[in-house]
Amino acid sequence: MNHRLAARVVACLFGAIIGPAKAADSFYIGTWKFESAVVAPWADPKQKPDATETARLLGKTVVFKAKGIAGPQPFACAGPRYKVSNFTADMIFQGAFEGKDASKMAASLGLSGTIKTLETGCELDFHFVDDTTAEVGLNDYVYTLRKQ
Repeated sequence: MNHRLAARVVACLFGAIIGPAKAADSFYIGTWKFESAVVAPWADPKQKPDATETARLLGKTVVFKAKGIAGPQPFACAGPRYKVSNFTADMIFQGAFEGKDASKMAASLGLSGTIKTLETGCELDFHFVDDTTAEVGLNDYVYTLRKQ
């Protein structure tokens, strides 16, 4: 077997092994709909957050594509750098639970244990209850999105 052929065989085998893992990591690709919103556990209980943005977002969709995120602002992003990570409760929502009972607050939102998180490299990260339910924090609200 010549060196070129051997290199091709190795490349194909490597692709066959790595390819499925990469595809599994892109479970988030597709259309997600804003289904609900709740006041975030970290919000000041003495001040009700403005619900104008919530009314604007509910029912809208965010579409994760390989090379972009389409959706209402501030979710749209022309150049995402996706990375799926596993976070503990104190790390989600940009550390909003820091110094509080993070596990209890995360559990109140349906998040527990190690939380799969999509870091977009854009303004916002998405935290997953499961592969079809995501949560994102914005301006003292937590929005739940469902994969369509």
